[in-house]
Amino acid sequence: MNTKPAIIILSENAKPLAEKLASIVEGEIHGLARRVVDADVGFDDVGSHLRMLFTEGRAIVAVMASGALIRLLAPALADKHSEPPVVAVAEDGSAVVPLLGGHHGANDLARTIALAMDGIAAITTAGDLKFGIALDAPPAGYVLVNPDDAKRVMADLVGGASARLVVDPGLSKDNWLAQSQLPFAEDGKVLLTLSDRKSADPGGGLLYRPRQLALGLGCERGCDVEEVWQLVQETLSVADLAQEAIGAVVSIDVKADEAALLQVAERLRCPARFFTAEMLEAETPRLRNPSEVVFAEVGCHGVSEGAALAAAGAAGALVVAKQKSRRATAAVARAGEVFTSENLPGRARGKLFVVGIGPGGEEWRSPEVSRMVAASTDVVGYSLYLDLLGPLANGKQRHDFDLGKEEARVHHAMELAGEGRDVALVCSGDAGIYAMATLVFELLEKADGENGLAHAARRIEIAVSPGISALQAAAARAGAPLGHDFCTISLSDLLTPWEDIQRRVKAAGEGDFVVAFYNPVSKKRRTQLAWARDELLKYRPTDTPVILATNLGRDGEKVRVVPLGGLNVDDVDMLTVVIAGSSNTAVTTTGDGRDWVYTPRGYARKESSAMNFKGAAE
Repeated sequence: MNTKPAIIILSENAKPLAEKLASIVEGEIHGLARRVVDADVGFDDVGSHLRMLFTEGRAIVAVMASGALIRLLAPALADKHSEPPVVAVAEDGSAVVPLLGGHHGANDLARTIALAMDGIAAITTAGDLKFGIALDAPPAGYVLVNPDDAKRVMADLVGGASARLVVDPGLSKDNWLAQSQLPFAEDGKVLLTLSDRKSADPGGGLLYRPRQLALGLGCERGCDVEEVWQLVQETLSVADLAQEAIGAVVSIDVKADEAALLQVAERLRCPARFFTAEMLEAETPRLRNPSEVVFAEVGCHGVSEGAALAAAGAAGALVVAKQKSRRATAAVARAGEVFTSENLPGRARGKLFVVGIGPGGEEWRSPEVSRMVAASTDVVGYSLYLDLLGPLANGKQRHDFDLGKEEARVHHAMELAGEGRDVALVCSGDAGIYAMATLVFELLEKADGENGLAHAARRIEIAVSPGISALQAAAARAGAPLGHDFCTISLSDLLTPWEDIQRRVKAAGEGDFVVAFYNPVSKKRRTQLAWARDELLKYRPTDTPVILATNLGRDGEKVRVVPLGGLNVDDVDMLTVVIAGSSNTAVTTTGDGRDWVYTPRGYARKESSAMNFKGAAE
């Protein structure tokens, strides 16, 4: 998911300010398409775009009037506890107003912008103004157990009451509450408690869980998640520990794809991290239950205890020694500080996003694909495809490959993900249609062979997202030629024997399918398309419409319609998709003189559908 703040502007005049704001908050410029040139993201309707960003949880920094921004977002307002930061900025940068999500980052965002712009942050929340703290929005690494009481507690403090801070033994005394400007006193009436004990009580005040606990898990392959979950609950109960205080679920790296462990981490709403056997073996002197059996199996003397201690670090200590169920083990260690995204130990399970970006233009790229690319640390692909990402690829490590290096490209992407990175493998069109998605799974299938994948690369998380294929794009530009049964055939014989291609073309002709030809020609291969044309002419009329679509969605786009009998191979290049109609495919001409190709939904041919046409639709 894209987490960059969206800088909203409605005119080209606001572009210089937007560029400054984007550099200050590491944001992304979103501009009204009809008025702003070359924004990172363009949009047509202000209200719908703002509401989409808001519901996605994106921080919004809008260079526009506060009243207008409030009215546009009003239909999307629901739960104040989940709303993202929304900030309005004056066109001259003199005033910065946090409108929504003040305690979810808007106040801090406004202060940051105002400081950099030499403006004023118009913060109105009482607690922030008086104490510089938002009790209902603790920083990363802390969880407020009873948020519904925060308003009352803050009102008491603003009204003059003093606070008393209670921190459990073993937890850091140098915490965010202790560093605040709250009026602390030994006899303070407002109780603020930091505790990882399950039995801790708010005592009429607020109770926070510091996420300092590392839950180490080990299990047999395919262990049931309910068995592991029950073991986790029992392990926490041994030391009266609250599950909200767990900041990381940790294990050995060979368990990076273990479903039970990943589901436990998801239930606990915390990240899963993994360590090599060598890293866990280094913790052997601190283990309470070292095992030679475990060492013989995985190369370290303890998985659950070792992982918990490795995550807790040298300053950490084991809180609960290894507990066992029939097929799993668990242990808990407490770190010297809370876990946040900035200090997570070990390695994440890498992600591979296999994405199709369509013909290339942003307007034909799905929101899911954009989110996946935005969430990636690395992008891998043919250089042209990576260039087509435009600003979406900014700040990401590029890994460019030439055409013809498809397997090397996919192998490299999977190895990067195996290192714990989030990688986007970028394809044109749809990733699953004559593209890289199938190679991903082929490599997994032959992972143990020569030049196979490293072990870590076999345990990555994989997600495939569709894109608009060249087939769909060409059909849409020309009309509706795919209105009935159709097929796709690649004419490239690099991976498929020519005899098989011939058999498929003949079958498509006999079956009267509309046929989309991929890879129709290349610099060295010029005869296959002519053969396919002649074969199809055995089964359908010479005036059957054929669509030639080149550079779809890019500069130089050209769409032509020619009769099958007049199809000239020299009119086709490597960037052209060829769609040959069936015997039912027809052409109709609209009042503006444009020819549209369509295939009726019924089998019966409409004699009234004229087949004569001028042969151009550009």
